[in-house]
Amino acid sequence: MLGQLGHILVGFVDNVMIGKLGAAPLAAVSLGNSLVMFALFLGIGFSFAITPLVAEADGEEDRTKGRQIFQHGLLMCGFIGVLLLLFLVFSKPILFYLDQPLAVVNLAMPYLNIIALSMLPMMLFQGLKQFADGLSLTKYAMYATIGANLINVLLNYLLIYGVWIFPRLEIEGAAIGTLISRIFLVSFLFIILFKKPKLKPYFVLMKKSLQKLIFKKLFHLGFPTALQMIFEGGIFTATVLLAGTLGTNAQAANQIALNLASMTFMIAVGLGVTATIRVGNQKGKKDYVSLKRIAYSIFIQVFTIMSFFALGFILLKDFLPSIYIDDIEVTQMASQLLIVAAIFQLSDGLQVTILGALRGMQDVWIPTLICFVAYWMIGFPISFFTGKADVFSSVGIWLGLLAGLTASAIMLFFRFNYLTKKMLTKTKHKAA
Repeated sequence: MLGQLGHILVGFVDNVMIGKLGAAPLAAVSLGNSLVMFALFLGIGFSFAITPLVAEADGEEDRTKGRQIFQHGLLMCGFIGVLLLLFLVFSKPILFYLDQPLAVVNLAMPYLNIIALSMLPMMLFQGLKQFADGLSLTKYAMYATIGANLINVLLNYLLIYGVWIFPRLEIEGAAIGTLISRIFLVSFLFIILFKKPKLKPYFVLMKKSLQKLIFKKLFHLGFPTALQMIFEGGIFTATVLLAGTLGTNAQAANQIALNLASMTFMIAVGLGVTATIRVGNQKGKKDYVSLKRIAYSIFIQVFTIMSFFALGFILLKDFLPSIYIDDIEVTQMASQLLIVAAIFQLSDGLQVTILGALRGMQDVWIPTLICFVAYWMIGFPISFFTGKADVFSSVGIWLGLLAGLTASAIMLFFRFNYLTKKMLTKTKHKAA
């Protein structure tokens, strides 16, 4: 959970420090990150394919298979990192055609130029992290993430405001801090994993040349997982763009509520990764009774945790936005959005955890279709039509999120029950 939360804490620090510069710079970071998050969702989705395959190999105690998956997966992540870098560089002009405030777009451009360079180290980190996760070694990525966040905080403070001998770079300073912290992130994790005696065999280069079959398996799992993340992340990106059509203050308020909701969501993502690892282990052992029991225990756990976050959002709805910015209008708008965010905490947490369990079972295509229907056939139309200035404005945008996340959680739960029942029935027939 802490390892996943670390990604968002980088954004939290950027938002809080940039928010002190005013609504326009905060909106610019929000707009720039809408493209960055779209790219990251795509890349991280592909990297998620590594975890269930390594977990399954670990359950089978097949180290050779695990090494092949790791090395092919890391190469895949590096290639995707280069593609994402190029995507951000060449897609920037799109922002001028999305009906966003021109001043905000102009501020976002230099920020994106620097953040684009961080895609390669970020994706290499993901490859290493998902490999370690598959072996249930989750604490090392957490250590790397904590260290990277401390570096990011320090560099942000020095470069955004121009403290001591450092120049005042404002938004560009935040981007430089993120870039350097991500280079540290991948370097630190690689050194830790490489020096672990029991992991040495995984870092011995394969004698065989690259195998198309392994890349195909990674793609088969990674591509639909990437689509799942794009479908879900895409609707959150859409809220940024829809909020931008309502003005700079609405976009800044949306960014505050989105950043807070993202932090609690990452706690659920951490439990989703737990579900992927533990379910993948049981699948490798063919112990489907334990698989279902473990998955249900994680679902109950995430529901309980997200209930506390929901209560916290309601009780602190007026205080939390004030951490980011001093603008009264922006904080009042953000506090309204946090009420909706409090309600969808439960469904958001459940849907990402159930997705993790299904990923551990290597069931990805039907869940991808479910995500598309929930977010883009149910959620987005509601956001689009109720999010207009003359309807429910920003709150209407978030009502669409609530509807999409709830629909996703319900449909994914039915899918998980169907598959586990099918597995258990098949096992009983074999035993008979």
